[in-house]
Amino acid sequence: MNYYNEIKEQLINNEVYKKVNNYIKNRNELETYYNVGKLIIEAQGGETRAKYGDNLIKEFSKRLIKELDKKYNTTLLKNIRQFYLMLKKGPTLSDQLSWSHYVELLKIDDINKINYYIDISVKQKLAVRDLRFKIKNKEYERLSTETKNI
Repeated sequence: MNYYNEIKEQLINNEVYKKVNNYIKNRNELETYYNVGKLIIEAQGGETRAKYGDNLIKEFSKRLIKELDKKYNTTLLKNIRQFYLMLKKGPTLSDQLSWSHYVELLKIDDINKINYYIDISVKQKLAVRDLRFKIKNKEYERLSTETKNI
């Protein structure tokens, strides 16, 4: 028996499992937040009235903090609501991006910019910090018109 190869194989299997597990965990988190965002919009009386429903978000937040975890603050719930609205406008949900990536993208109004940053984040496997840097430096705005339209 070659112990080195056996050890190596075990470690490789562990790394593969961790990546698969992280992928599943990330996908589940994004799907959950999308569905929660949809429920928040519905609870607020629909998309047109949702912007007036911040009191409902505050109420939900207080209850969720008390019953589940302090991370469910009003900022997170507002981001979850905005996440649903953003994806409803057109970009497809990419499992390769984390919730932190999407939080950075929520700050952008233009759907073309969002799609661009999703695309390069996936293709270049950008960390959140790198995505933030590209957005801050207005990479999309500096592209030629032809490149933007591709």
